[in-house]
Amino acid sequence: MEHFSWMQLIPGVGHKYAHVATIALASLISILLGLYARVVLGSGEAAVIPSNKFSVRGCFEGILEFIVNLSEMVMGHDGKKYAPIFASIFVFILVNNLIGLLPGMVPATANLNTTFALGIFSFAMYHVYGVQEHGFAYIKQFMGPMLLLAPFMFCVELISHMVRPLSLGLRLMGNLQGDHAVLSIFLDLVPIGLPVVFYLLGLFVCFMQAFIFTTLSMAYIAMATAHDH
Repeated sequence: MEHFSWMQLIPGVGHKYAHVATIALASLISILLGLYARVVLGSGEAAVIPSNKFSVRGCFEGILEFIVNLSEMVMGHDGKKYAPIFASIFVFILVNNLIGLLPGMVPATANLNTTFALGIFSFAMYHVYGVQEHGFAYIKQFMGPMLLLAPFMFCVELISHMVRPLSLGLRLMGNLQGDHAVLSIFLDLVPIGLPVVFYLLGLFVCFMQAFIFTTLSMAYIAMATAHDH
């Protein structure tokens, strides 16, 4: 079922490329919020003192602290150095998800083209970090512990890795499509009162799906950069 989106009214966009326009809008919002947060952060001693009120700066500080703690929990002490890219992934997906809660808007993350592209980015990212960490020896992770089974394990691991971008994309797309469909149905049936419950549920889904995608990306990088002991 095709959902109406205000973005498809833009000349030259239409329904086919509405998700592209939505991504552009989400990217612009993320960049502007990030720049504003950096400006109000200040410098020197003022930048060190955490915000004590609800604000754009406070939200970004909270997200970054959450991502740093999560990355250290998943990846250990070295996880902190990857926090900027994880925070970027989390914020980008979250903003795209939240756009879908606006009446007449469809999240770009409900489109497989978007989520599969994010999955490919995660896939490429952890392989790049794996090669940087291990060099050519990174290929040993595909061979398994037994030399006799190395060819078989290589094929199994290769298939497993190739499926990851699609599984990441399908998981994110499916949950966002389902949430948006449920919200649309109840808005049509009972436009006043009851949809508030599903908006709250949708808000939870938006955060949870950004969290799951980011956590899985952390786990993949942790496995790619891990050293045998």
